[in-house]
Amino acid sequence: MNTLIVISVLPIVLLYLGLYKMQKALLPVTVVGLLVALGLAVNQWNNNARPEYHGMILFNNYAIAFSSLAIISTILILLLSKGYFERISQHIAEYYAIILFSLAGIVVMVSYYNLTMLFIGIEIMSVSLYILAGIKKNDFASNEAALKYFLMGAFSTGFLLFGITLVYGSTGSFGIDGIQSWVSEHRIGADPMLYTGVILIIVGLCFKVGAAPFHFWTPDVYEGSPTLITAFMSTVSKTAAFAAFLRLFAACFPLFYSFWTPLFIVIVIITLFIGNITALYQQSFKRMLAYSSISHAGYLLLAILALGAGSANSIFVYASAYSIASIIAFGALILVQQETGSDNFESFNGLAKNNPFLAFALTVAMLSLAGIPLTAGFIGKFYIFNTVLSQQHTGLAIIAVINAIISIFYYFRVIVAMYFRTAERAEITVPSYYLFVLGLAALATVLIGVYPQFITGLI
Repeated sequence: MNTLIVISVLPIVLLYLGLYKMQKALLPVTVVGLLVALGLAVNQWNNNARPEYHGMILFNNYAIAFSSLAIISTILILLLSKGYFERISQHIAEYYAIILFSLAGIVVMVSYYNLTMLFIGIEIMSVSLYILAGIKKNDFASNEAALKYFLMGAFSTGFLLFGITLVYGSTGSFGIDGIQSWVSEHRIGADPMLYTGVILIIVGLCFKVGAAPFHFWTPDVYEGSPTLITAFMSTVSKTAAFAAFLRLFAACFPLFYSFWTPLFIVIVIITLFIGNITALYQQSFKRMLAYSSISHAGYLLLAILALGAGSANSIFVYASAYSIASIIAFGALILVQQETGSDNFESFNGLAKNNPFLAFALTVAMLSLAGIPLTAGFIGKFYIFNTVLSQQHTGLAIIAVINAIISIFYYFRVIVAMYFRTAERAEITVPSYYLFVLGLAALATVLIGVYPQFITGLI
């Protein structure tokens, strides 16, 4: 667990750097620290991990894979932060520190082996994100986003905690292995209190991942938060929430599959249609990405619904593709917003003429999010659909395909604006670090689409 220790100590170091006005050292120290944490995580691969800290945490290959994805995504997002936080506040050390505290909670979320640690990980991540959403103190939209996020987050935490309590009351254990043993011994005459606990946990976790009908906070929070923070919320925190979701249900409740499946089916269908259809009517590119993130939550929930040997790999591949493409999209949005002062689709008109590289990278991201072949997004959807079909959920696979077709219309809207509409605009200056991140992410999107064996089959 050296990875978690490094990520927990690093923000304290950054706060001291900020205290001594060493602002220029913040980003390099953060990136180097995260690379060290990533190296320590990868070094534990295939080490036959056992539960640590009295059975509280299990840092196995599953946890290593999702922790590594979270760390890499955080590095890419923070590389885009150079100059961004300075425009918002003079006290930028706090931004880096709070993001890393949130990342520490995320590592706990993907490696928990006890429901107590799941709750602690979620709260560390959530409290940090509440602060980050409202960190622009003089911005009314940011304040509104933080308040809505806090209220809905506290509400969902109540559901989750009540559900965990009922599961403990039935099984007598917070540990994954203890719950697993109790369920296997009482699968016929299970306690109704356990069923109620499972339902409440589903509701609480669906709030966290932004699944309908528990999604109401998502568009306003994503739109009101600083764009770079929105990128972090929509990629790193969402990936961690799904990793935690799957670990719990795959380990503890597969024998109750017939009980919670009908509820999951309803949630998945509602999530897919609400996310995609509502995204069609958005005039704001940022708000469209918020609603599309709801639809992507529906696809990821499909992998949990079709619980099987391929579910973990499907979620990992899909989350990787979605994270990379979203980082490109939000990075391009930051540059366009700085030039035009708007995040509407019209602000992208004619972008390809003056900034062909930026337009190309954003096009790759939109194609990947839409699931077009030869992109990572297509591979992610292919694995999700394959997992669903392997469990004989043909109807759900058809619904998912229909929604994937719907999504093409709003993702291609920005491509049409960039290449087929004209506007008088100056060339956007793309800093070198943006060129590096967007170019690397676009290359990774294409490489995974052409050679998916890079990441498939890891877990």
